[in-house]
Amino acid sequence: MPSLSEKVFAGARMLVVGGSSGIGEATARLAAECGAQVTIASRSADKLAAALARLPPSCDAAMLDVSDDEAVRSFFASHAAWDHVVLAGSATRTGRIVDLPLDAARASMDNKFWGAYHVGHHARIDDGGSLTFVSGVYSLRPQPYAVLQGAINAAVEALARALALDRAPSVRVNTVSPSTTATPLWDKLGDEGRAQKFAEMRSRLPLRRVAEPVDIAQAILFLAGNRFATGSTVLVDGGDALA
Repeated sequence: MPSLSEKVFAGARMLVVGGSSGIGEATARLAAECGAQVTIASRSADKLAAALARLPPSCDAAMLDVSDDEAVRSFFASHAAWDHVVLAGSATRTGRIVDLPLDAARASMDNKFWGAYHVGHHARIDDGGSLTFVSGVYSLRPQPYAVLQGAINAAVEALARALALDRAPSVRVNTVSPSTTATPLWDKLGDEGRAQKFAEMRSRLPLRRVAEPVDIAQAILFLAGNRFATGSTVLVDGGDALA
């Protein structure tokens, strides 16, 4: 007997922006395993090709830079309406606000907030479908080295709540807010730095572990598949907001 997820997503067309690694790739894999027809999108052709080699063969890929409004408009105009759209990937800079160059801060805002806005504006989604953003726990638990990220995540969550009203009743809009997740993002720290970062997180979080991408992907599919969920921000943070 098929599972509930298989019934919900079988044959559904899903676009996962940022699907070439990390949370987005895990979401694409899980959706494909539930029978969805998944297209992953990213700015990097090389990352897309590498991800397709890891994902189920039913998955497809497309180039897309969500910070470019015209590119987003053209992309959605040239594709049939989707059943589900997920915006999982982004590029933002960390650092204390006094140290972060203004051009880097604006580029981060262009990528994550304006990227979400462009997708929310242009995405063609069938009636009953969903749009899901990924924010982050810093919207609730600010950090001095991530002032910008906290502000952007809060803005994305506010945008999703407003879009839930704006696009109702035909499209549901929600957000998943994770904490630190074991994705390739942290490879930039090197093996020792990554291990230290995760050890610090495990010691602080109530669940004493760091999230895996599939933990966040499961929440994304829950929101995408639940027909009564809209305007929600779901924390999947291991209790990070409480620590």
